[in-house]
Amino acid sequence: MCVRKHFNIMIQQATIDTEITDGMGSVQLAVKRAFDCLLALVSLILLSPVFLIITLSLKIKSSGPVLFRQERIGYGGRPFQILKFRTMVTDTEEDGVPVLAQKDDERLTPVGGFLREHHLDELPQLWNILVGEMSFVGPRPERKYFIDKIMEHNSDYRYIYLMRPGATSMATIYNGYTDTMEKMLIRLQMDLDYLQKRSLLLDAKILLTTMKYVVFGKKF
Repeated sequence: MCVRKHFNIMIQQATIDTEITDGMGSVQLAVKRAFDCLLALVSLILLSPVFLIITLSLKIKSSGPVLFRQERIGYGGRPFQILKFRTMVTDTEEDGVPVLAQKDDERLTPVGGFLREHHLDELPQLWNILVGEMSFVGPRPERKYFIDKIMEHNSDYRYIYLMRPGATSMATIYNGYTDTMEKMLIRLQMDLDYLQKRSLLLDAKILLTTMKYVVFGKKF
């Protein structure tokens, strides 16, 4: 009841056109980008054996491409191709209408279910980070179809374009799978709050929490 009441209050607040400012200045943003590049490059090198094992597993256990590519909207409202290890059967949206992924989606392959559960399917996004399309910490990138749906409820989504989308965020950790419009709007509020409060220290805390959850198998 309290969660529903809190959600209703946020929806009411969404009708107010507010000015939102970035908590990070130019120096912190430059440091953040340098850190992203260095960590992504080192991670790609160190995790190359894991990439090889996952690639072989996908080739042996299922048919179809190893990598999944999908257009998402990123920094400045520009589209880019997000990379993931493929976790679902091919042709999952034959009618062309985007479908939200569920936590225990029946379209998952056996290998894909394992990768999804342990967040290993996200590893190819290290390349997205290295080339500047994403950051380690930031709002999860969304498809335009769902952005348009969100904008019908809250036009403040436009402020999300001030940030590079991230591999992890506060919303990723604490809001779980965003498989309903209600969760999308809650995620938006959390991402806007992050934008106003973000700092290098907050990024470090989010990244360390994410790594701890992955290593110790905590679900999120």
